[in-house]
Amino acid sequence: MFEPLLTSDNLHLSEPTETLNEGSDGVQLIARLVSTATEPAFFIQSSIAENSRRAYLSDLSEFEKAGFSIPATPETVARYLAQHACSLRVATLVRRVASLSKVHDARGLPNPTHSPLVRATMRGIKRTCGCAQRQAKPLCRDDLLQVLEATGDRTKDVRDRALLLVGFSGALRRSELVGLNKEDLEQVRQGMILHLRRSKTDQEAEGQKIGIPHGRGKWCPVAALNDWVQASAIGQGAVFRPLDRAGRVAEPRLSGDAVAIIIRERVEAAGLDPSGYSGHSLRAGLATSASQVGVPTWKIRAQTRHASDAMLTRYVRDGALFSQNAAGALL
Repeated sequence: MFEPLLTSDNLHLSEPTETLNEGSDGVQLIARLVSTATEPAFFIQSSIAENSRRAYLSDLSEFEKAGFSIPATPETVARYLAQHACSLRVATLVRRVASLSKVHDARGLPNPTHSPLVRATMRGIKRTCGCAQRQAKPLCRDDLLQVLEATGDRTKDVRDRALLLVGFSGALRRSELVGLNKEDLEQVRQGMILHLRRSKTDQEAEGQKIGIPHGRGKWCPVAALNDWVQASAIGQGAVFRPLDRAGRVAEPRLSGDAVAIIIRERVEAAGLDPSGYSGHSLRAGLATSASQVGVPTWKIRAQTRHASDAMLTRYVRDGALFSQNAAGALL
């Protein structure tokens, strides 16, 4: 168990090395809920992304703590949703329904979440409580430049500049950013290629390539990353790592939580309000900023690797709010 000390250079915010293993309570739970046979449970477990599996385990555990059990009936699921309609966000309830659906389908049980009763209950909760999702505030280009101008020359500054610029220009998820290894960086004439071994949209680890071009101005992401690799003397393994109080580079990789903390710290240091920013703000910032300057949607999606245009539309719409605005043409 790691101490929850929320500073970006706290070694406790490095990525934990242990994962759910066969002897952990989590896997015993999923094995019990999914199948009584060891082999199917193992492969079903392996078919689910680590973060999704953790979410499923948490959801199923909360369902049992509330006094319900698997298999569930439509009536019990509807009652569970109604009981938690005022205490949980709609997005959380939707995910818990998905978790219940997953475990019933995996065991070949009648799926209560498909029933008209459960669906009507969810519609009623959405209409009553609203279902707007909280979105990370995008760190757009102009604000990013202001943040970079506020950095200094310490080892921590060199690391954070590289993290901000690479995360923004690559439209990287925080898990992709902290998952980068030195071996994943390929120098080419046009800039640098990042080889992502696994990502949210590539759970089978087929691999994805992200092009990071040389910057045209003062803040070049390729130069910033090379400066950090040289300053840290990292020969292999994790690119982005914690630092101790003396500025020495530690062995483990940064955690996703540390990325969010770094972003908020740097935004605040630049005189901006840090509220609303998260580890997703760099990715959202690239998509929004590109939309603002008229980059075609298909080109933005090529960099962000969104699974669909629908997912990207949120950023593109926000970025184009003032582009050819009807009111602006009249007032």
